[in-house]
Amino acid sequence: METRRPTAPASVKPEPSKWSDAQVTLAWIGHSTVLINFFDVTILTDPVLFSRVGIRLPGFTIGPKRLTAPALSFDELPKVDLVLLSHAHFDHLDLRTLRCFDESTSVITARATRDLLQGTRFSHVTELEWGQSKRLSTATGEIEITAFPVKHWGARTQRDTYRGYNGYLIERSGRRIIFAGDTAMTETFAERRRHGAIDVAIMSIGAYNPWIRSHCTPEQAVQMANAAGASFIVPVHHQTFRLGFEPFREPIERFEAALGKTPERTALREIGETFVLPP
Repeated sequence: METRRPTAPASVKPEPSKWSDAQVTLAWIGHSTVLINFFDVTILTDPVLFSRVGIRLPGFTIGPKRLTAPALSFDELPKVDLVLLSHAHFDHLDLRTLRCFDESTSVITARATRDLLQGTRFSHVTELEWGQSKRLSTATGEIEITAFPVKHWGARTQRDTYRGYNGYLIERSGRRIIFAGDTAMTETFAERRRHGAIDVAIMSIGAYNPWIRSHCTPEQAVQMANAAGASFIVPVHHQTFRLGFEPFREPIERFEAALGKTPERTALREIGETFVLPP
């Protein structure tokens, strides 16, 4: 039974306390949660850190159970400057995790999703529509976030189809990261090139079977990252929750096969691994 199935540990444990603030470092915590030290600005994407995602009832959650534990618990995270939320689905906007943060962390989220954060302690929440940007000032300098269109949907229930859904371009000190959120195949990634070279693209590669209309295949993820001109790719949204019918290892195996003769472009393969962007 799902309730009795053990959750596997992450293969590696990141050590963010040892990261250099003079570099860009990323660690895959699990699912779409990536911890980023962007030259001493700490970002966490779509934080989901508990054993299940779904509808929270007193004492338990109704929804999928993790296959693999998060590489870090909330208490093991460094101080997070910015949380990026791509859309309102339960496996991306997890209120149980978000309630752990205090008012010192800023949030950037999609259009018409701010109301979902009631009951959290966030005091700086910015909604971005496609094409809008936010320049965030931190103790160590500025970082700019721009929302761009992806091919997905943002409703949390069957009745709130008005909610937005974003990919994000993150820029600081001449380096650029794409966090694509969830997306099916779309031509919008080629437009990211006009901002300059993309150093890393964080791309979803799972839940394409049978949800191909809203989630890309691993091959399509590579194609979109290539269209953006990304030097490295972080494949996420696999090995964490059973959201589609594809076998556990199939997404990463297909992703690596799609990269063919450039396997070094795969920045992270397993939950817990850490990648340092070359100078």
